[in-house]
Amino acid sequence: MKKVTMADVAKLANVSKSTVSQYLNKRYEYMSEETRKRIARAIEELGYQPNIIARSLKQKTTMTIGVIVFNILHMLTTQVLHAIEEACQERGFHVIVCNSDDDPEKEKKYIEMLLAKQVDGLIVFPTGKNTDIYQKMVKERFPLVFVDRMVPGIEADAILLDNKKAAALAVEYFADRGYQRIGVVAPPLVSHVIPRVERIEGFRQALVEKGLPVVDDYFITMKIPSIQNGLAKLFASGRPPEALFAINDLTLMEVLYFIKDNHIKVPDELAIISIDDVPFAHVYTPTLTTIAQPTFAMGKKAAERLFLQITKEKKHQPQIFRFPPTFIERGSVKEKT
Repeated sequence: MKKVTMADVAKLANVSKSTVSQYLNKRYEYMSEETRKRIARAIEELGYQPNIIARSLKQKTTMTIGVIVFNILHMLTTQVLHAIEEACQERGFHVIVCNSDDDPEKEKKYIEMLLAKQVDGLIVFPTGKNTDIYQKMVKERFPLVFVDRMVPGIEADAILLDNKKAAALAVEYFADRGYQRIGVVAPPLVSHVIPRVERIEGFRQALVEKGLPVVDDYFITMKIPSIQNGLAKLFASGRPPEALFAINDLTLMEVLYFIKDNHIKVPDELAIISIDDVPFAHVYTPTLTTIAQPTFAMGKKAAERLFLQITKEKKHQPQIFRFPPTFIERGSVKEKT
């Protein structure tokens, strides 16, 4: 069966090959609506499939970007990915998604694989390691954007939540309703995981500013599978916290499992606020007070900054973008009497 070519499309649509090429590359500036419709009909009628490899060699682009996430189970990750994919689709780009599991070695292998596939740029939720690789990419001006975290010493665009502000919102809300003993639940604190560090710093600072006690035992910073055991020991101590701040959706789930297993009443016996507006927050009983990240705006900005580098339309200056959190008041906190 004869392979359909661009020349066949051009002949059927009664246009030149260059016009078909412009259509395929979405350059419609000097093309009438009728011409676009004729080319579209010809492509559909002939079943024409562009030679992607040939196009990428000619244009020196694969029309593909890579996205490396550190944990695909995070709600932040999936929602930001959705926004990135949508932005790429609008530009005719494909997306390859890799999950590093927060493992620097796995991250390194994915970077090498994506570069070998000649992707046009990378959006990375970094592990915080692999500094040498990122430094080389920056030196070679390879399009690169970090999301949720930064890598110290690497001058690249970074898209983050205003983490300290988010933590402060939780403490202020608890304090304004009369809570004194406030705890926080987080994964282990490591210096290269910026959001954790900033949220704990913001939490501690807000306690001090509100004149509330900073109790070391109320800082549950453990690996996710150990959090419930940590909470059990704390609540068996005789003076448990009156309120808990979960720094993300995964820690919130552990808190909710603990509450269910121990028949703790929310908010009568324990108040809860978490970062990440989980989908079930408004149907859980009681409804959950949360602090939402503007995930779609963050993903859109990440893609926008990457394409700015890919297209080289403007001179690129790396920037750090901090997005404001949104407090969503529901039923997991009450006024203390």
